[in-house]
Amino acid sequence: MADPLRPDASGPPPSSEMRAPAPPPTAVLPAAPPEPARERRALAVLAIAAVAAMVWITHPVGIGILLGTLNAFTMQPFYERMRARGRRPAVAAAIAVGLSSIVIVAVLAGISSLLVGRGVVLAGALIAALSPGAPARERVVEWTRRLEPLGLRADDLPARLRDAAADLAARAAGIAAFVASASFSALLGFFFVSMTTYFVLRHWTSLARRAEDVLPLHPRHTRALLDEFRVVGRTTLLGTVLTGIAQGFLAAIGFLITGMPEAAFFGAATAVASLIPAVGTLLVWVPAGVYLILTDHIAMGIVELAWGALVVGGISDYVIRPRLVGRGSSMPALFTFGALFGGVETFGLIGLLLGPLVMALAISTLRIYVAETKGRRSEGEARR
Repeated sequence: MADPLRPDASGPPPSSEMRAPAPPPTAVLPAAPPEPARERRALAVLAIAAVAAMVWITHPVGIGILLGTLNAFTMQPFYERMRARGRRPAVAAAIAVGLSSIVIVAVLAGISSLLVGRGVVLAGALIAALSPGAPARERVVEWTRRLEPLGLRADDLPARLRDAAADLAARAAGIAAFVASASFSALLGFFFVSMTTYFVLRHWTSLARRAEDVLPLHPRHTRALLDEFRVVGRTTLLGTVLTGIAQGFLAAIGFLITGMPEAAFFGAATAVASLIPAVGTLLVWVPAGVYLILTDHIAMGIVELAWGALVVGGISDYVIRPRLVGRGSSMPALFTFGALFGGVETFGLIGLLLGPLVMALAISTLRIYVAETKGRRSEGEARR
């Protein structure tokens, strides 16, 4: 007799709700999702590698991109005025790029014309003045006799100076060929300056917003760093250009006062040499003062040396340049001064721009860190 409590073996099988089927032995379980922390670290490494690759690829034209970015910061007030008048963003940016390009070409052409044209004239005058029998040659011989104990023969120096003047004239006349051979790299750099200026003017807002999303900082900290970069970049570029113009103008005034020939040429040369702070202008006004002394204009030579040391070198490099470069930023004058000279020593001439930028961003970062540290301390004390 069958047990009524025991199910019949011939009855229907139990339902799936009562017993789940066992998985087949060959079934593959789904892979576990990656850990969020590990994925974030991997993405961070890839992002850093991508940025490094971009910097490496664009390194040959990096100076053009940097100058274009700073030029865009300089032209931004003009661009915003054009936008306020109803101009479309593309049109306003194109007008700003065109205007800045005209100014750059005009300044470079003017300085090149003065240096080449008046330089050839000056070299010709020196060749004539140092010819045998000329009064200037006799004065040079008389002065250099005092240097004979040093191994320098007085009869050789005028000939050397005359040969140097002839070589200078030949080099000045051959500058056109040099410019033609270097035209491709110059045009390529100018192209990147113009394109970067246009791109930054058109898309700076979106670039700043994207930086806020990408950088691992609070958006307000990212905005503070970008604002500091923009202000310091604009003032640094303007300060460098305006300081060069100021030094060239002041030097030209000194040359006119002391009666130096071709004062415009030497003023333009001083403006170019001013790219090297403090030391560069010495290459122009010191030989000018020595020349005046050697030609029996002792008083004017002393005036020229004093003018160059006090006005051209002293006031321009130690007063005008730090004030112009540091204007509009929160960087102390001492740090501005150190950034200018340290940047030149570290990066070369481009350090005149990179030095203040790096210093300003470093100071801004430290200020953000100090503010955040104080805020956390205040929150901790309030919780206690």
